[in-house]
Amino acid sequence: MQHPVLAFALIAFTLASGLAFAQQSNYPSRPVRVIVPYAPGGGADVIARVISQKLSETLGQPIVVDNRAGGGGTIGSETAVRATADGYTLAFVSGAYTTMAALHPLPYDAVRDITPIVLVGEASSIAVVHPSVPVKTVKELIAHAKANPGKLNYGSGGTGGFSHLIVAYFELLANVRMTHVPYKGTGPSLNDLLGGQLHLIFGSTPSTAPHVKSGRLRALGVTSKERSTALPDVPPISDTVPGYYAPLLYGMWGPKGLPAHMIALWNREVVKLLKTPDMKDRMTSAGIDAAGGAPEAFRDALRADVERWRKVVKAAGIKTSD
Repeated sequence: MQHPVLAFALIAFTLASGLAFAQQSNYPSRPVRVIVPYAPGGGADVIARVISQKLSETLGQPIVVDNRAGGGGTIGSETAVRATADGYTLAFVSGAYTTMAALHPLPYDAVRDITPIVLVGEASSIAVVHPSVPVKTVKELIAHAKANPGKLNYGSGGTGGFSHLIVAYFELLANVRMTHVPYKGTGPSLNDLLGGQLHLIFGSTPSTAPHVKSGRLRALGVTSKERSTALPDVPPISDTVPGYYAPLLYGMWGPKGLPAHMIALWNREVVKLLKTPDMKDRMTSAGIDAAGGAPEAFRDALRADVERWRKVVKAAGIKTSD
């Protein structure tokens, strides 16, 4: 005959297991909010909305994108970090998430205070020069910069921004010195490069590739480890500058303590979506290579990114007015 205490324990365990299973199989049972800590219309916002629309159909609940711009992305990110870890508030971020962590003391740790879900993609930038600059390769650019220290002007979307840090990183590894010209946004810097007021920029693939193809700009190299599908004839900068790698990450995470079954659900569904031809086409048109992989791979990528940019900020002595 079974002991009454053991019988009670068995019943309690069975009920608890059943409740946990019911909760897992029931999730999500209401709308999920995905915080995008940037203004509408940017790369992160566009991709987050496509993913949200597709997964709303798959998961049977509305997935609502909530743009919380401000503070270079820190306001929305902190909102997501402080949210209840119940699976109904998640975040979708871009590379600004790690550059801000490198530039400023933040009220949260960008790696330790979150639950990584999935690395959605990586975007490469392109080193482009005005045709008047007498270089055709990264090797020639380095030689020209060394022969004319400080005389080459490069533009960025602002001091401490991603488009600034990736060139500062190149200067450090290539041991060259150029002059930084910050703008209020990457669009004005591209316009001045096209007009010949600048010598070079490291620009996004969607904005610069059309001008390379038209002959208005000359591409020297890409910041990714592999060649870009948009410009397959342009080699990675790392072919000339070993160790140079400057990806713009896109990924999804939740508050610290997010339950394992929720992490697994989102990771599985997003990775499955990234493998579809339609999603691949959408990502490619935005200049993003689809990624995927396990949640820990995303945490590793974030950690490496924060460490990379902290070293660049310190070595280059980059300071912002904030």
